[in-house]
Amino acid sequence: MSIIFRNVSVRQNFVIAPLAKDERLAPTVQLMQVARTPEHRFETLRDWPYEPHYTEIQQDDTALRLAHIDTGPRDAATTVLCMHGEPSWSYLYRKMIPIFVTAGHRVVAPDLIGFGRSDKPMSTSDYTYERHVSWMSEWLVTNDLRRLTLVCQDWGGLIGLRLLTAFPERFERLVVANTFLPVGDRPPGDGFMAWRKYSQETPVFNVGRIVEGGCARKPLDPAVVAAYDAPFPDDSFKAGARVFPTLVPISLDDPSSPHNLAAWTMLERFDKPTLTAFSDADPVTKGGDRAFQQRIPGTNGQSHTTITNAGHFLQEDAGEELARVVNDFISRNP
Repeated sequence: MSIIFRNVSVRQNFVIAPLAKDERLAPTVQLMQVARTPEHRFETLRDWPYEPHYTEIQQDDTALRLAHIDTGPRDAATTVLCMHGEPSWSYLYRKMIPIFVTAGHRVVAPDLIGFGRSDKPMSTSDYTYERHVSWMSEWLVTNDLRRLTLVCQDWGGLIGLRLLTAFPERFERLVVANTFLPVGDRPPGDGFMAWRKYSQETPVFNVGRIVEGGCARKPLDPAVVAAYDAPFPDDSFKAGARVFPTLVPISLDDPSSPHNLAAWTMLERFDKPTLTAFSDADPVTKGGDRAFQQRIPGTNGQSHTTITNAGHFLQEDAGEELARVVNDFISRNP
C-alpha cells in the first residue's frame, strides 16, 4: 500500500499529514486533506512546559493524530480530565494544571481534532458533532483512562458529557462550567446566535482576539493572545474553529439531537458527585447551571458555585480560583 501526500502547495509554515491509502484503490472516496501545525509554533509559549503525547485515530481511510498532555503522578487516585472548547485548546487550563498536580492529581488535557497540536482536517465538511464524539471516544479508550473527574467547558461539555454517558464506568465525578448539552428543543439565546453569525461571516477569524473577547478580565497579555493563535499559522488551519458554532443542535431535526436526548436520559440517572461552576458574565451560558442542578441526581448536596467577574473563558479569567473549587470538590467526594 502506498502512502499518498495530497497534491497541495505546502507553505513553509505547515505540512500536510500523510493519508494512508492509495486513492486509485477507491476512486469514489474523497480522502481528507489534513494540516499539522509545526512544533516550533509551540516552543516558546508562556507557562506551558508540557510535552505532548500523541494518539493515532482513524477516520475512514485517514489517520489523524490527536494530542494531549499528561502530567502528575500516573498512579494518582484521581485523574482530572480537562476538556476545552472553541476556539481554544488545552493551553486554556495552564493556570489550573499546576494546582491540580500540587494536590496530588494526575491531569490529562487533550486538544480536540482541529485545535491545538492535534491534526486539522482542512474542509469544514470534515467536521461533524458525531465525528468529534467518535474521535474522542477512540482516544479515551485507546489510552484506557479511568478514575476520571471530568472538568468541561464550552464544546468540552458538548463532547465530554457524551463521553461520560457512553463510558460512565470510567468517570467518578463531573464538573460542568459554562457549557450545555442542547437537543434543539428550544431556541438558542441571542448571545449564541450572534456568535454563530459572526463565526460564519467575519472575513478574519482572529482566534486570540476571540478568546480575549470572551474574557471579562482584559486585555490579555499579548503573549497569551499569541499562544491561542499558535495552532493556526494561517486560515487554512481554521476550518474546525470556523464550523464549530454551526454544529450545535438548534432544532430537533439536527442529526445529533437523538444522541443528546439519549445522553440526557443517562445524565438523569447519573448519581456520582456533580458540581456546577459557571461564571457570572457569560452571555451564552449564564443560568445554564440550573438545568444541570435540576436534572442530574449527583448535583444534590454539592456546594455549587458562581465564579464572579469571569466571562465565557473562566479558566482564563479565574483559573486558579476554579482549580481550588475543583480540588475542594474532589476532597469532599473521595
